[in-house]
Amino acid sequence: MAGRATVRWLVRLTPAAGRTVDDLLKVPLSFDVWEREADAVVAAVSEQTIAELERRRMAGVERLRTIADLESGVPSSCHPDGQPEGP
Repeated sequence: MAGRATVRWLVRLTPAAGRTVDDLLKVPLSFDVWEREADAVVAAVSEQTIAELERRRMAGVERLRTIADLESGVPSSCHPDGQPEGP
């Protein structure tokens, strides 16, 4: 959609049961891998990619923070909704 900004997220993708990190990396979807762990991948992805991964039930998606927040220096102690972590 023209004129509509695409939100990109830094996420932790955990493969669904019966799948591996290698399976996730073979999927023809657009994500920029920042870190590969034994049981997860930390990557920058768009909302559309998140929706497709969830639709296919390929991975659990933990949204860590938006790329815009990361680039603007918003402290990582804030949740995506802007509320600080803690009790």
